[in-house]
Parts: sequence; C-alpha cells; structure tokens
Amino acid sequence: MSISGGSMYPYYNEDRNNTLVNDKVLIRRWNPMDGLQKGMIITFRSPFHPETVAIKRVVALEGEYVTTRGGYPERIVRVPQGHIWVEGDGPLDQTLDSNTYGPISMALITGQCVWNIWPWRKFGRIRWEDHKFKPRY
Repeated sequence: MSISGGSMYPYYNEDRNNTLVNDKVLIRRWNPMDGLQKGMIITFRSPFHPETVAIKRVVALEGEYVTTRGGYPERIVRVPQGHIWVEGDGPLDQTLDSNTYGPISMALITGQCVWNIWPWRKFGRIRWEDHKFKPRY
C-alpha cells in the first residue's frame, strides 16, 4: 500500500516536502482484528468516505478511556464495545481520525501494517511496540 498525505508524519512520509514518492507498506489482511493492540498501525474504511482506505495508529481499545486531542465534542471518551480509537501521528490539522469522527467500528478494519517496503532505509518489520505514547488520561 502506498501512503499519501501527512497524517502519519513523521513516522511515514517524513520526506513529503522533498519528494513525490510516498512510503510503502505491506498490509496483513487476513483476520485483521486478530491480536489488535495499542500502537499498531492499521488500515480501515473511512467512516466519512467508505470508498477510501485510511491508515492510522490504534490509540485505545474497546473499554479504555482516551483524552481527545481536540475537535471531538467530549474531552474524555470511553471507547465502546466493538470499537477502537485511532489517530494519525501528525499534526491535528493534517489528519482525519477519531478526533473528528469518534471511535470506529472494528468491522471497518481492513488490515494491519506489518512491513515497511519503501524507502529502503526503513525496510523491515514495523516495530509498532516501540511507539511511545504520552499519557493522556
């Protein structure tokens, strides 16, 4: 999958201002909800534009609380059963994520990003477990 835009900056497309080439990743589509954990990068059908596949990081799982980054009507949200909270790594003004449309249904998940393919310097397994979250609740 080719990743366009700046919503996952700086993890993806860190050279977006200097090149026309997008980062590319391998997606595991078989049973995409299996083993879902905070920090994973997933693909899903956009709740606002179902024809579009979005890529974001899982920030909270069902039953967990999350403090929103802004734009969402509630400051603290408990993620409902069967849903997750996803966010882009980039600035809030460059991402449409759960801060815009709220928790997403797990039924919208289409895959887990498992391998960086391009650029070559990032080639290898995506080490999502190394992502450091700032405490937000």
